Amino acid sequence: ESMIWYRIGESLIHTESAPCADVPALVLLTTEELEKRPDLPGLEKVLEHTPSVRGARTCRAEVRPDCLSGTLVLPRKGKDGVRAAYGLLVTQNRIVLTDDSASLPPLLHRIAQEKRWTKGTVGQTLYDFFEQLIARDLHRLEELEEQAEALEDQVLADGVDSLSAAMNALRKETMALFRYYSQLDDVACELCENENGFFSETERFHLFEGRVARLRENAQLLCEYCRQIQSAFQAQIDIRQNRVMQILTIVTTIFLPLTLLTGWYGMNFVNMPELSWKYGYLMVGVISAAVLVLGLWICKKKKFW
Repeated sequence: ESMIWYRIGESLIHTESAPCADVPALVLLTTEELEKRPDLPGLEKVLEHTPSVRGARTCRAEVRPDCLSGTLVLPRKGKDGVRAAYGLLVTQNRIVLTDDSASLPPLLHRIAQEKRWTKGTVGQTLYDFFEQLIARDLHRLEELEEQAEALEDQVLADGVDSLSAAMNALRKETMALFRYYSQLDDVACELCENENGFFSETERFHLFEGRVARLRENAQLLCEYCRQIQSAFQAQIDIRQNRVMQILTIVTTIFLPLTLLTGWYGMNFVNMPELSWKYGYLMVGVISAAVLVLGLWICKKKKFW
């Protein structure tokens, strides 16, 4: 697909061609289109600073004398199983977004349909773009918390047989969210500092920074909650192993005297009186039964089970 242009006015207005250099605008293109070095009005001197999303791993922002650039790597994955990643370049009158996952057009369409401004600016558009990125994140954190609570209930109910895989998946996702919000908070700080003076809506970016910080705190609490569940999970496994060892110890203790008897009378010495006694076999059976009952009674009295 060819690049998509939006003019920034009372809303995001889709246009077929690039607006004049002095008109605020947003352009969306792919990495392949970016590598062709297209002629974009208002971006002749700074387009080379637009970061490629290929190989992007973190959210970051860099301030340059005439632009602000960075990458955004989201923790969620697309249909192809690859994490969504965007490149970002901001100047006085331009926003450049690079996207190879085709996930940004619906987001920009929502901004165009839902947002109405008295005076559209680059800062206002950028703020709404970041707001859309995290719009549904709180709901996702609540879903993860519900999953964690369900796993905790399963642990407490001693249902730990199939819990390990689900616990590891939940822990990895919460850690990814925490890293994402930590990196996004750094990006928000760069926007708030506004070193280039591109934005007049710095107070709005402070609001965005506060929201990201709260999401990061929620993700951190969720990570700690997952660690607590992991500890409870390990404790349940230890308890189960202790029960097994306890049973094995009791069985060994009870049958040890019987093993002694069988070993003793298995020697078959000629001078053993029980070998020729009429009731010798019965006597050994009675003694064995008595030892077994006595062992069970002692274990019960000592509350070994």
